[in-house]
Amino acid sequence: MRARILVVDDEESLVRLIEHNLQREGYVTISAFDGREAWEKILTEAPDLILLDLMLPGMDGLEICRRLRQERLYTPVIMLTAKDEEIDRILGLEIGADDYVTKPFSVRELLARIKAILRRGRLEPGEKSKVIEAGDLVLVPDNYEVFLRGEKLDLTLKEFELLEMLIRNRGRVLRRDYLLRTLWGLTDTAHTRVLDVHISKLRDKIEPDSRTPLYIKTVRGIGYKFEEKPND
Repeated sequence: MRARILVVDDEESLVRLIEHNLQREGYVTISAFDGREAWEKILTEAPDLILLDLMLPGMDGLEICRRLRQERLYTPVIMLTAKDEEIDRILGLEIGADDYVTKPFSVRELLARIKAILRRGRLEPGEKSKVIEAGDLVLVPDNYEVFLRGEKLDLTLKEFELLEMLIRNRGRVLRRDYLLRTLWGLTDTAHTRVLDVHISKLRDKIEPDSRTPLYIKTVRGIGYKFEEKPND
């Protein structure tokens, strides 16, 4: 089944350009030119991925992203941002956007990011998925799935990638600047709130009590590490 991508931007010529290139790659496209139209199509068309401009009439991209996560809708979101919208971009990542591209952007780069995100949950024919076990948690990296005591969790792409990186380095302290640079491409440690917000959301989802975490430990002044809690 061909993936359905919702393209949201108030610049019609850009929407048509993106749609043209997506359709050449075999995707089905849906378009919207303001925030309210975009929200309606999210609910009625159920896209597999959303390309979302930040500055929209009616309802901006941040509000759309916030509503998505509040409604527990985990449709992947790639934000389209201008160079001078860094603060909004950081906020978007904090509230659950999966990735961003900065205008003007390369179509090739955009397509690569789309393919990378859409690959989660899909395996090539004959491909066997490997699992990673850590206490009560089971990760299926090829499917971007996480199970806690057999129950599947709803994680965003970045939440999954952060958890996977911590688990693959279990017992080792990962520095804040390393995590920000590796997962978000952020080199300014002033943006550590992006990381802290994602850590907080992960703890809410995997810890018995997020106030006294058993898995994800804070190493004050340095970063975070994952400690494997033994199965009961």
